[in-house]
Amino acid sequence: MNTSLLAQNAYSSPHSSVRTASTQEYDAIARITSALRSAETAPSRAAAIHRNRELWATLATDVATDGNGLPTELRAGIFYLAEFTRQHSSKVLNDEASPDILVEINTSIMRGLRQQGLGK
Repeated sequence: MNTSLLAQNAYSSPHSSVRTASTQEYDAIARITSALRSAETAPSRAAAIHRNRELWATLATDVATDGNGLPTELRAGIFYLAEFTRQHSSKVLNDEASPDILVEINTSIMRGLRQQGLGK
């Protein structure tokens, strides 16, 4: 099958779902949360923590912008969680804390996205 036919089939399929930004956000959080849960070695834990920090830095940046349409209180809560995640991640990397609370936070965010119909 040639490239143009593959592209045509991909765009013409009536059953393909449109992935919204919120669905992509849910999926990214789910992948990172899974990595946090399954990290058994120091290198894999460090990689998962790094990805989680990047995620939360992105979320913090997004809610700090003027164009963000979320309610102010929710934006503040997300920003607070981003800061907590940053600080707690340092403790996890220094073997001073467990990553469990990071998993719980991410899971709560995914649950909220799902309840709003934005996730899967």
